[in-house]
Amino acid sequence: MKLVGVCMAAMILAGSSCTGNANRTKTVTGNTDSLYLLVGSYARAQEEGIRVYVFNQETGKGTFRSGLSGISNPSFLTPSADGSRVYAVGEDEGVSSTANALSFDRAKGTLSLINSQPTNGGAPCNITLSPKEDYVLTANYMGGSITVFPLGNRGELLAGDTLTFTGSGPDKERQAQPHLHSVLFTPDNRLLLANDLGTDCIHVFPVNNKKNGNLLNRTEFYDVRLVPGAGPRHTCFAPDGKHAYLITELSGDVIVLSYDEMKLDTIQTIKADTLAARGSADIHISPDGDFVYASNRLKGDGIAIFSVSSEDGTLEKVGYQPTGVHPRNFVITPNGKYLLVACRDTNEIQVFARDAETGLLKDTGEKIEMSKPVCLKFVPME
Repeated sequence: MKLVGVCMAAMILAGSSCTGNANRTKTVTGNTDSLYLLVGSYARAQEEGIRVYVFNQETGKGTFRSGLSGISNPSFLTPSADGSRVYAVGEDEGVSSTANALSFDRAKGTLSLINSQPTNGGAPCNITLSPKEDYVLTANYMGGSITVFPLGNRGELLAGDTLTFTGSGPDKERQAQPHLHSVLFTPDNRLLLANDLGTDCIHVFPVNNKKNGNLLNRTEFYDVRLVPGAGPRHTCFAPDGKHAYLITELSGDVIVLSYDEMKLDTIQTIKADTLAARGSADIHISPDGDFVYASNRLKGDGIAIFSVSSEDGTLEKVGYQPTGVHPRNFVITPNGKYLLVACRDTNEIQVFARDAETGLLKDTGEKIEMSKPVCLKFVPME
């Protein structure tokens, strides 16, 4: 199915503000010391491309538990809410690209393959579960598409339906076509946001609650258009669900958006990449909602650190933490004490201690060595 959206401009008004909730609820979860750390990577199918570690979020130390081979380039993962299932992409660029369903034995800390399905869109680089966990969706970078997979009774992937987009951006090399980079449901479960690096759009789909066989309302979808050449990549939401933070790969900005009644409005743009490296990657907010972190690659590799205004959700840059080479996805422990970074080209996961008062990071010297790590996900232990 090919989709052409009617773009609704989101005004880029740096310095303007909107009314926020000054008394935000700060939720800090995680009382269990040890967690499973699941790692996706770039790897050949015969290699253990997905690895499971036990990570102690009090001491900052990780130990290897198990590995799974059989999937080519399992670069990105998403676990189910109860941790019993994990879904992984197979990020091949051509027809061999896949989505994969895995079962996770939390008692043993081992993964096993349930089944695989073709994405019918090259280089799936992101994967997510629907709010009711009855569908899995992939963002297909080279395919310029997203694929929606219904799930069977065992959590297996059924045949997918691929939605292909059209358009391009001003960068003739990196925006010659749509490049879907992430799929994310809003915290209220009412919208799907699909970030398209190639067309500088967020494709917005209302979630269809009617039982007509379609997860997404494809007749009322629309686009939020960003500044040309921005290259939207990943988004995270504040714990209160009222603000979103979008990292743009090409312009290296963090765009702050308010979210209310299914509407996104841009209220601030602030620079994460000051070197014009054009390689910003990932973004996350601390569990208490006080700090936003964004990774940058290609020049001055590291993590930009921002404090969050409790008044309106806007950001102020407070620091920068150098990391290993090519930091991709990173993750913050549920208790907020550590931030772990997947450094693809130095083949390591770095562990940084996080100061809850200042937001600043400190290298603990602890590292998990692994070939080409890309994606980090925590799953509670039983």
